[in-house]
Amino acid sequence: MRYEHVCVEAVCCTLPPHIVTSDEIEAQLAPVYDRLGLPAGRLELMTGIQERRFFDPGTLPGIISAQTVNKLLDQCQLDRKFIGALFHGSVCRDQLEPATASGVHHAARLPPSALVLDISNACLGLLNGMVFIANMIEMGQIRAGIVVGTEVGRDLVEGTIHDLLHDDTLTRKSIKNDFASLTIGSGSAAILLCDRKLSQTGHRLLGGNFQTDTSSHELCAGGVEAQKHGDHRPRMQTDSESLLVAGVNLAIPTWEQTKTTLGWQNSDVDRVFTHQVGKAHRKLLLEKLGLDPGLDYPTVETLGNTGAAALPMAWALGIENQILQEQDRIALLGIGSGLNSLMLGVQW
Repeated sequence: MRYEHVCVEAVCCTLPPHIVTSDEIEAQLAPVYDRLGLPAGRLELMTGIQERRFFDPGTLPGIISAQTVNKLLDQCQLDRKFIGALFHGSVCRDQLEPATASGVHHAARLPPSALVLDISNACLGLLNGMVFIANMIEMGQIRAGIVVGTEVGRDLVEGTIHDLLHDDTLTRKSIKNDFASLTIGSGSAAILLCDRKLSQTGHRLLGGNFQTDTSSHELCAGGVEAQKHGDHRPRMQTDSESLLVAGVNLAIPTWEQTKTTLGWQNSDVDRVFTHQVGKAHRKLLLEKLGLDPGLDYPTVETLGNTGAAALPMAWALGIENQILQEQDRIALLGIGSGLNSLMLGVQW
């Protein structure tokens, strides 16, 4: 994929108000830790995650997404009349139908001519949305578009804690598949893309590449099984070790193809934003891709794994903290369960 006419006009995020530390989660799980002989501090030691954030109980993702979109448009002051597409790309949605994007579109007062829909692809939904919008801009179908998403991880974490406390069959081995669920946080991000002729920033989306390995599609799976768990909170089972290896193995050819598409070498990269999973994933990914860890902007220590919002949230926070310089070459390195990988290059 190569783009000649697409700019990244703005990226922003919304952080939840409530902080929950890994120590607090382990305090709730003290009976399980004691029974299995697990040392306190294991969760942070394994993942590097000190804390994550949650929205108020019962918060719908669409409500926060609408706030993020309005914040995005206020930030760049692009006239709403130019928005030709709105995609909602997070794992979390308000309901099965209609599309969560419909409520966001209404709350953000976007034009009736806009294409409105949800995109679902695990942790790659927002990056996928960037590609779809960029394609439409490149073909002249629209002049600007927004992809937004909000992950609300409270129910998954609290539901997992409940299950672990009430599972008498739990072992040191079986609990491993639940640890990834305890790393989940909440957050919201939005990205505005527009035609170069409309842009006031000139931040160009250059292109990228995608690869897939669907033989690994069962390594991470989540959903709602009310009959099994007795409530409607989502649950997730993750083979974290296998997923780590498979994900990084997929990232390697994706990065090589992306560099070929963009005409880049590793030495051309000034900044990296990655999907935020944990310290082991980040270390191995950057090591295998041959990229300096100092180029990355990690947020997983304080935000946890925020799904499809993770990478764009890190990007937005990096922008807020003014770590980007004019003409920086930025690599967006996305990986999502399934397995899928999408990597994009931006000239700031």
